[in-house]
This record gives sequence, C-alpha cells and structure tokens, in this order.
Amino acid sequence: MSNSPLISNPVLKTSSQSRLLITLLSMLGLVTVLSLGACSKKVEKTEDVRPVRALQAVMEGSDIATEFSGEVRPRIESRLGFRVPGKIIARKVDVGTVVKRGQVLMQLDPQDLLLGQAQAKAGLSAAESNRDLAKAELKRYQELREKNFVAQAVLDAKETAFRAAQASFDQAKAGLSNQSNQASYASLVADVDGVVTGIDAEVGQVVGAGSPVVRLAKTGELDVVVGIPEDKINSIRQLSDVKVRMWANQAEVIAAKLRELSPIADPVTRTFTAKVALSPDVKSVRLGMTAMVSFGMKNPQAMVRLPLTALLQDKNVNSVWIVESGAVRLVPVQLGGTVGEDVLIATGVSAGQMVVTAGVNLLKNGQKVKILGVETASGTGNAAAPATNASGVAK
Repeated sequence: MSNSPLISNPVLKTSSQSRLLITLLSMLGLVTVLSLGACSKKVEKTEDVRPVRALQAVMEGSDIATEFSGEVRPRIESRLGFRVPGKIIARKVDVGTVVKRGQVLMQLDPQDLLLGQAQAKAGLSAAESNRDLAKAELKRYQELREKNFVAQAVLDAKETAFRAAQASFDQAKAGLSNQSNQASYASLVADVDGVVTGIDAEVGQVVGAGSPVVRLAKTGELDVVVGIPEDKINSIRQLSDVKVRMWANQAEVIAAKLRELSPIADPVTRTFTAKVALSPDVKSVRLGMTAMVSFGMKNPQAMVRLPLTALLQDKNVNSVWIVESGAVRLVPVQLGGTVGEDVLIATGVSAGQMVVTAGVNLLKNGQKVKILGVETASGTGNAAAPATNASGVAK
C-alpha cells in the first residue's frame, strides 16, 4: 500500500506541526493566567494617618511684646573740624582712642598763622606809638589853651586826633587777639570726654575751615537705634515697658526708655528710626554692640499662647489646625501680639482645644492624625508630659 502524496509531502507536515505547537502554547498561557488570577487577592486600601504633635490651648493674661534688633550708638557724636584752613602735619589719635577734654587730636602747619600773629603784633606797636604821641600833643595844647595861646578850634582838632589814635590802637589790639586765637586753632582739641569713632582726614591733606576730620562720641550717654516697620508705629507708641538685652549677654535685662521716634521713614530701609536711651549706670555696654529691644505692656485680655510653628498663613489669612475626634480642622484666627518666639491668639481658639504645633503645611481638612505627644504651653515638646498652663503647673 503506497502512502498518500499529501501526507508524504514534507512541507505540509511541517506546517501542521507548527500550528499544533502554537495551539498548545496558547492553551498553556491561558491556564497560567487563570491560575494566577485565582490565587491573587484584592488589596485593601489603608487610610493615611499622619502623626503630629499638639498643644492644649490655655487662656492666660500674657504680656504683649514686640522685639527688634538694633545697634548701640552714642547719643551725641560730633564731627570735629579745624576753625582755620591749612595742611595737616600730625594726627595724635586713632579710631577707638579714649580722649579727655582738651586733648590734642590733630595739628595743622602753624607757619602762616604765626606770621599773621607777628604782623598783628607789629601793627599794635605802631598804633600804640601813634596813640601816645597824640596823647602828648593833646596835653600840651590843653596847657596852651589854658593860657589862651591857641584857639579852641586847634584844641578840638588835637582831641579828635587823639580819639582816632586811641581807636586805631584798640583795633590793632583786637586784631592781635584774633590772630593769636587763629594760631591756637592750628591744634584741634577734644571739647568733651569721649571716644574717637572715625577719622576723615590724614597727615598731608589740606583741609578747609570747618571740614570734618575727626568723629568724637561723647561718653556716658548711649542709645540703641532700631528700625520700626510702618505697621508697628502706632502700637509702639502705646507700649511703655521697654527692655534691652545685649547679644553678648542675653541673660542681663536692661531697663530703657523710648527717647525719640522719627516722624519720617528712612529713604533706604523704609523704616522709622527709634532711639532707646540706656541708663548711664550701665557699664557693660560698648559702642557698636548688637542689642534686642523689647517693647511690651500688660495685656488685660486673656489670650491663647502658641508657638510660631503652629501658625499657617495662606492668602494673608492666619489659621491653625484643631484636632477633633482624631481628625484636623483648619480654623482662622486673629493674632493679638507676640511674646518672644510665640504668638498670642485673640480669637479663633478656645481653652482646652488641641492645636497642631508641627507639620502644619502637610495637613489637609478632615485628615486623620495620631498625636505623638502633648506639648507644654511654652512650646517645648515632651511626649510624656501632660498639658500645662503658662506657669508650667500641670492641669
């Protein structure tokens, strides 16, 4: 029996085997997918619970305070200059030199001034000689007039000549005094006890009369100069309690007084310059030191004190997050002032409410939260600490 030509054809045989192999692989893949689908389980969606720190609000009668940084400056700083023109030949002080009243600071070349003084002295001698001669002649003509040897008109002329000579003598005497003073002005001396804060001219420089060459600060009277923003001007005028702390010694609190508040804003910083007077008894303060000036007053209204990190600002609206039933709610608040690094909440938060104090920018309304710990009212975190009031006493 002979084989069929279709079966014996090698091309047809290979094609049939390929289709069979493809069919088997497709069935195997379908079985695998069904098996994996049967084994997989539906993933449950977990709720996002964010851990936060919170503070229990406590109403307290805090002090309203506003603090600014400033610089210690002398109350009186003079720009001294020579009263005569000339060339500087000596400088006796440096910046920071403590000087006494009458101490020489700089000197000019006195040669021209001494020549002027000598000229005035010679003019005085000549005027004195003319006066003495006119006086002697007047005396002789008075004697002659008594004997009626000369006319009264001649005597009157001699009296007029004597008065003119006397006036010339007085003029020459005043000129000599003036030139003597001019010669003494070649030395620039300190008019008060103080410290040199600046040098504006050097040896060899020719300066005009009145040109500032040395800056001298009077000792014993110091101010702290601060810049007040324009939105704080009205409140600063009402705050009577002024205290100063130096950056070098922040533990020492110095009582001060607002001495001057500029009515015009600085053209560069756009702030209003305030000068706070320090007591002359303060010995640890030096010129140029950095100081923190606190303006405060007793607040008659009880407010909630919160750390600055609890405040959220969005579109110029101040808000805080309140924790209620395990979720947070954004509440707008009105600020009543600042105390150091804390803020006072006038309205929006009631006593006993839990306020989020960290991570306020990562929360959203209705989000579930887990409180890690309750902070104290002063803002120091402690996971195991109970809620306390402003004095630190547990409730």
